[in-house]
Amino acid sequence: MKGCVLGPVSAEGEGGGRVRGTSRAAALFALLVTSRDCRCTREEIAEAIWPGNEKAAELVDRAISDLRKQLGREAVPHGGKSGYCTLRVPEGDIDLLRFRDAVAKADGLSHPQRFELLGAALEEWDGGEPLRGLTQSGFQLRREELRAELMDAVYARLDAAWKSRKMKWLREETEKWYGRAPQLPQIFRFYLLAHDDLPKRRCEQLIEGWRRRNGNPDPDLQSVIDLVLGVSPRPVGTLLPPVPNQLPGSGRRPIGQEQLIRGLADAVCAQQDAGNLALVLISGMAGVGKTTVAHELARSLRERFPDGLLHAELNGFAGGDVRLAEPDEILDGFLATLPPYTTVTGTESRSNALRSALDHRSVLIVLDDALNAQQVLPLLPGDGTCAVIITSRNDLLRLQSERKVMFRKMEPLCEADALEVLQEKVSPKDRELYDRPFRELVRICDRLPLALTVVARLLENGARPLRTISALVREMEQERAKLDALDLPEDELSVRAALNCSVRVLGEEARLLLWQLALHPGPSASWEAVMDLGRAAGEGARTDRALAELVAANLVELQGDRYRLHDLVRAFARHHVRPGPDEERGDMKRATVRQILEHQLHNVRACDQVLDRERTLPIDEPDGVTVIEPAEPGQAMTYLDEEYDAVQRGIRLAVDQRVERYEWLLPMALVTYQWRRHRLDDALTNLRYAVDAAESAAAPTDCAMVHRMLAGTQWRLGRYDAAVGHLRRAVRLNEEDQSEEGRLSLARSLHRLGITLRKQENWADAEDALCQALELCRAVSDPVGEAAALNALGALHHDQGEHEQALRRCADALLAVERTVERSGLADVLFTLAKVHLSRSERAEAVALYRKAGDIYREQGNWPYEVKVRRLFADVLVSAGEPEEAVRELERVIVLREEMGGEGVREVRELLEGLR
Repeated sequence: MKGCVLGPVSAEGEGGGRVRGTSRAAALFALLVTSRDCRCTREEIAEAIWPGNEKAAELVDRAISDLRKQLGREAVPHGGKSGYCTLRVPEGDIDLLRFRDAVAKADGLSHPQRFELLGAALEEWDGGEPLRGLTQSGFQLRREELRAELMDAVYARLDAAWKSRKMKWLREETEKWYGRAPQLPQIFRFYLLAHDDLPKRRCEQLIEGWRRRNGNPDPDLQSVIDLVLGVSPRPVGTLLPPVPNQLPGSGRRPIGQEQLIRGLADAVCAQQDAGNLALVLISGMAGVGKTTVAHELARSLRERFPDGLLHAELNGFAGGDVRLAEPDEILDGFLATLPPYTTVTGTESRSNALRSALDHRSVLIVLDDALNAQQVLPLLPGDGTCAVIITSRNDLLRLQSERKVMFRKMEPLCEADALEVLQEKVSPKDRELYDRPFRELVRICDRLPLALTVVARLLENGARPLRTISALVREMEQERAKLDALDLPEDELSVRAALNCSVRVLGEEARLLLWQLALHPGPSASWEAVMDLGRAAGEGARTDRALAELVAANLVELQGDRYRLHDLVRAFARHHVRPGPDEERGDMKRATVRQILEHQLHNVRACDQVLDRERTLPIDEPDGVTVIEPAEPGQAMTYLDEEYDAVQRGIRLAVDQRVERYEWLLPMALVTYQWRRHRLDDALTNLRYAVDAAESAAAPTDCAMVHRMLAGTQWRLGRYDAAVGHLRRAVRLNEEDQSEEGRLSLARSLHRLGITLRKQENWADAEDALCQALELCRAVSDPVGEAAALNALGALHHDQGEHEQALRRCADALLAVERTVERSGLADVLFTLAKVHLSRSERAEAVALYRKAGDIYREQGNWPYEVKVRRLFADVLVSAGEPEEAVRELERVIVLREEMGGEGVREVRELLEGLR
């Protein structure tokens, strides 16, 4: 069991059950964890969670039952007649208990050891409110007690830092806490101790302000005040400094970044005008143009900083033999330009000296290519009117947590700006002549400025005549060739080298996950899909941490709630990242591909089971993958809308890897969605692969089902002859199996054959097939199939003008389908009934049936059928003298047809114009 109460409440049982948020199970879990020995009486539970509620006893029983269901009987055993509810917690599984254990162990250790162990304890706390989200009054006192307990640990760690002389850390930590809670005497006490080098006048102002806001200090604080005020201020140099201007000369202009630069410049100026330090962090993937933007921003701000501009290359992601710049080196360089030209030693002393030198100056500092926050923090000024611009491929999360930062993450360019980078030195005539290949190059480079600059350089310097641009496009379509083409070492321009510098600083697990994500077909993946990838590495993999590292390093993009690799990162990782020993690579690749396809198969199947409850696929229970559980068709369709592109590429992956299980099962699980979203060409392609795989790998009944789905797709495309061929093959396969399952499958094949023959106006054979299907459905007690066969027979009679027979058949179909929960089948029957009533001039009945059928198709996400119903319904409404309602129906038709590719939109728009 794993659980948290020092932030939002959550717990996860050994069996995968979860409680979280503000549910009653979560409230009970939090109550037990924060109670002595993790146990409470039922009365205590009722009073804490449901005070004054007459039904509290019943609510307590439900909460205990819910918690036991999610965490297991071992974690929440039955209390018998004891009247207690107890939570059995394995050692180390709850954040609060880990915190308390570490705090207890820290007592009595040496100051440095106590500092470290208290730090580990406080890592359990995210800095927000404990028991977050639980609003019941019974939790307020517990929350206050936990907060006090946590703050005691904070004070203890500050004390350990002071006694261990960890002054750099103490200064940074007290600045953070003083900003959050300046009224707390203990915080102010340690703030003064950590900032004992402040000028006396500044200390007096701080102390007087504190007294004015909070009253007289306690004895501990007063002793520190006396100590601080008795220290003489550090002497300050009197010579005016020379004005440094260290920014390198300008390079290429930052195309497409004008708005970013202008916005940052305005923000820096606003901070400077308010007398505050402006701290800018520009991050982004390798080659996105961070340094170019930072330098242009610095040049635009130069006049605002009369005391100079300092610049340092931190070489965080430099290639070759270039060494990472140490803070001491940068500090020495900066201090050499600023009086009093101190020669102090030690990082902390140098950092203090820099802050002192900048205290009354207005200087702009540019720190380029930082690896991490440790490199940057010693180089930052204190309060005042200085500004710092930092660039890094990493998001420097620690820096953002400790300092107020204006953070901007740069993204690849839009298409128009990317074209401008490529065509900056190309004549208007050639731009027009080669417009298409230029756009293809933008796509291949995925709009990354570095890649575009390399291509532009190739075309500028004569290495590639412009007339060969189409050949360059064909060459770069291949992943390996693309990376080779984007490598100009003589010009120090190389996408491969830049990405290699980003990857080589990753941890082992992050590097492995990057390689696995490159194997994933993309274009993006959900959190759950990425976590399932990590399971290929075996037990104990910390995939969540590896993913966080990749996102922070800007090698993985987080778009909404999905994760994406830039095309060039994918190509590099696939061909140049080694996830481990070469002899294990093949096994890891097979395991990764299996995880990708298993995750997709089981999640698509979970959706398909909601969309088509009658189709059964021979798929085992999930093994080692996370499966969503859509509650209704709308949720299933929304999930598949998000996952569709990834699943389509997954099918291609299965075909390329020749994994027969997924070659036919994944297309089959997806086809209902494709029918309802009118993605028929994709369905046709997938099912052709599926038929070949099923013929060699599936049982006859399952193979017949694949032929049936392929026929259904052909039928929707109006290719009835091809559909009949597949259906006759399905019938022959079904006739080989006399089991009940085989007979049910035969009934479905005959039903599909009958409705296809009806489309060919082969009335006699259609009726014969449908009657056989009806007889079989009744024999195997399949009311859904019975209703479908009866409805098809009703439609057949309607086609032939036999309206009474049609009405009887449809009435029988309605009785059959109403015995089921099948909504799509109900809509089909209502639609046919509506047409029959309309043919009998019973317009009122037809209107009601059309409306109800259209609403059900909308609920099911079945766009093509909804369009068909609403289009016919609009005609009925017009003839009934209700043009306003007809307009609403046609507007919905236009929306859906545009979603499905736009076919027929013009015709409906013209009809609408005539009605308005």
